Amino acid sequence: MAFWNKLFGGADSQRVDYYNEGLVLLEDKNFHEALTSFRLALRQSPGDTVILQQIAICYTRIGMMEEAAKTYRHVLHRDASAAGAHYGLAFILLSTDDPEGAIQHFEFFLACAPEDPEAESHVAHAKATLANLLGASDQSLPKTPPPDELF
Repeated sequence: MAFWNKLFGGADSQRVDYYNEGLVLLEDKNFHEALTSFRLALRQSPGDTVILQQIAICYTRIGMMEEAAKTYRHVLHRDASAAGAHYGLAFILLSTDDPEGAIQHFEFFLACAPEDPEAESHVAHAKATLANLLGASDQSLPKTPPPDELF
């Protein structure tokens, strides 16, 4: 891990790309190590919403749902159009028996969803989940407020 090389003055003592290191660790399902790398990346770029979303993903994968939700909310406070944060928070709310909150975040996600091919499966999953929620829910659910009123 590049962190150790830097710590012990190894050959890679230049600026370490902790973000990309975290992505590799996350892909390899090394969630705690990825979390460490993303936290180090956040120290290099304080408040970076992309890094914060990766931290929330790590929290989710290791079962720290409250921390994940708090991190997603922090991202949305900084950038109400952060599609990934809406997506992640929607599923957390769904798993904690808050279908109305989940519906709001699925709708926000779909309103600002990325249009690249990598996002297609997430968009399809969100649409299917939202359709299922709306089909099973009371028709008197309130309309979703604009993003700035949500937080």
